[in-house]
Amino acid sequence: SQDARDHIYGALDLGTNNCRLLLARPSRRGFRVVDAFSRIIRLGEGVTQTGRLSDEAMQRTIDALKVCAAKLERARVRRARFVATEACRVAANGSDFIADVREKTGIDIEVLTPETEARLAVSGSVALIDATCDYVLVFDIGGGSSELILLDLTRWRHRGQRFIGRLDAQNCMVAWTSLPLGVVTLAERFGGRHVTPDAFEAMVDHTMEMLHPFETHHTISQKMNGRRVHMLGTSGTVTTVAGVQLKLPRYDRNRVDGFWLKSEQV
Repeated sequence: SQDARDHIYGALDLGTNNCRLLLARPSRRGFRVVDAFSRIIRLGEGVTQTGRLSDEAMQRTIDALKVCAAKLERARVRRARFVATEACRVAANGSDFIADVREKTGIDIEVLTPETEARLAVSGSVALIDATCDYVLVFDIGGGSSELILLDLTRWRHRGQRFIGRLDAQNCMVAWTSLPLGVVTLAERFGGRHVTPDAFEAMVDHTMEMLHPFETHHTISQKMNGRRVHMLGTSGTVTTVAGVQLKLPRYDRNRVDGFWLKSEQV
């Protein structure tokens, strides 16, 4: 109805590295973005060493969330979901921080389990899935963790449906994992801006070592051998790679979403 299309919905993702808010209004073809906010807050800075969120990181984050709260109030958002991920999951003072956020901003944040985070990654990217493929490997590279989700689309195709929906995609999940690998955690361990060739090789070896149990347990290489496979990436890391390939002077969601990269371009 027209009344429903007048409502504005919100989604807030409080990550280890970034705070993002998206406000959208329903339209005939899905949703139309009416406002967006993104700020690097480095909430998880130092958590791998101390096990706690630092005072400086928490203050940066609360400052960003106050901006989000003002946008939510100004837009009179009817329904919203506010979520946090790895930094708040693992930090000893994560729950205290969430309570502090609620008190100072009015935003009540839900800390996602790794499985819920994986399922939401699939739901958020379902419109980009190539339904002609046999398998889809969704990967979400965050600041503090990365999720890998394997979808077996032959399960869905056997039911004779033409279009794959969010629940269809989730029902095709045959394997998933959440690994403590992210842009913040890797930078703190192996160096950030100035990565030597040796440090880079060590980072690759460490990542491969972390991936190996998931790959071998679920025989992913064997499943994919000779089959049509879609590698589908989501997150700021992936969109940055796309932006670099497109030589964008600034981020452009319309050009980045759905952009295809050949393996040699990555």
